Amino acid sequence: MTDIITLTGLVATPPRHLITSEGLPIASFRLASTQRRYDRREAKWVDGETNWYTVTAFRQLAMNISASISKGDRVVVTGRLRIRDWTSAEKTGTNIEVDADSIGHDLAWGTASFTRNIVNSASSTPATDDPAGSLTDQAAEAHPDATDQAGVSERTGSSGQGGSSGQGEDPDQLDAPATESWATASLPAPF
Repeated sequence: MTDIITLTGLVATPPRHLITSEGLPIASFRLASTQRRYDRREAKWVDGETNWYTVTAFRQLAMNISASISKGDRVVVTGRLRIRDWTSAEKTGTNIEVDADSIGHDLAWGTASFTRNIVNSASSTPATDDPAGSLTDQAAEAHPDATDQAGVSERTGSSGQGGSSGQGEDPDQLDAPATESWATASLPAPF
């Protein structure tokens, strides 16, 4: 039986990247997933227990993690759950692992931009494609205050590849601070 699970959480360690001797790309990181609930008496969101997972990805997903995910990013992970008991000379424990099928930034906490992978059939190497500068340029034209002096749209995040902004920000706040960008300043809390 295969147990499929979807998790949201914080990337708690820098993703590790390696390529096996057979050429298989692998990426892994630790994910901290904390349940949150609204306390009506206190009128605020409170954190519950934190569960820890080791997330592992292979092939193209592993390469995309390398270009897109960093420690501190809020992500959504879907994959197969594996629970493994272990024993060493002095201790025993349980590892909870997820073999990821898909990973993306959690848009409840920030924004992201997407760049599609295109495989060049002649060389079988992936290339990236951003059709005609599409949405970044359109957003800059529609909202000139969101560009820097060089006319480049603001993008924060990891490695310049589909980053997420708003790390450490609480999406439960209804009043956006003055430093918020035009894209997120007027959005209400996602729940």
